[in-house]
Amino acid sequence: MSKPVIPALAAALALGLGLTACGSGSGSGSDSASGGGGDDGTLVVGATAVPAGEVLSYIKKDLAAKNGLDLQVQEFTDYVLPNTALQEGSLDANLYQNEPYLDDFNKAKGTDLVPVVKAYLPPMGVYSKTVQDVTKLADGATVAVPNDTTNEGRALKLLASKGVITLKEGAGTTASPADIAKNPKNLRFKELEPAQLPRSLDDVAAAVINNNYAQDAGLSPAEDAILLESAKNNPYANLLAVKKGNEDDPRVEKLAKLLTSPEVRKFIEDKYQGSVLPVTSG
Repeated sequence: MSKPVIPALAAALALGLGLTACGSGSGSGSDSASGGGGDDGTLVVGATAVPAGEVLSYIKKDLAAKNGLDLQVQEFTDYVLPNTALQEGSLDANLYQNEPYLDDFNKAKGTDLVPVVKAYLPPMGVYSKTVQDVTKLADGATVAVPNDTTNEGRALKLLASKGVITLKEGAGTTASPADIAKNPKNLRFKELEPAQLPRSLDDVAAAVINNNYAQDAGLSPAEDAILLESAKNNPYANLLAVKKGNEDDPRVEKLAKLLTSPEVRKFIEDKYQGSVLPVTSG
């Protein structure tokens, strides 16, 4: 989804943010937003480019004005800075993360960010240039996975859903390779920054890649993934989040309603053709 920006990585490191869920980078405003919009009525929302930024851009262009919403979108190239900016008040809301990641971030960073509404599901997938079936991975093959807590757990659960590995009983959303109970193919796991995973495909047998980075790299999750998450009982829908206490902000409520509107559902279905799945309720 994102294209790494070296100066922003330095900024993130300077902030002491070790939890890098999406890659290395900084905010790169798609609008000239420099802070929260509470004073002038503008709602400033942080997002990664795909699909969050595209969904918000559609709302801004086609739906916001006629629904009385002044919307400004600020794009980021990682999963850390949109939350720190939201906590510090330079954003009014953000759209890019799932609830397990948000919960883990709050716990690790002492933030108090809360979900407002689920907007869509960007299914995680397994990709490979060498096999067409994840169960056909060779003995001892190397599989690249995200190196942050919740995305790594998500990746391992996806592999376990096809019996490639078995996780220990009780392994939750923060599962790691240490929680693998059975590994019949003796797979080796290479932990990488999520943004680097598409580039790793030439060097590993398979990679489990976040939806946004897969699409940024020109991959179609619906067509190219050799294993794709199911929408059924999936806890990883991306959500609109705000700082606690701002859930009832009228601007936030307007955006939440638009995100789950029939118009946005149709936009998602038409544009992503199964690579991103709409969510119709929170």
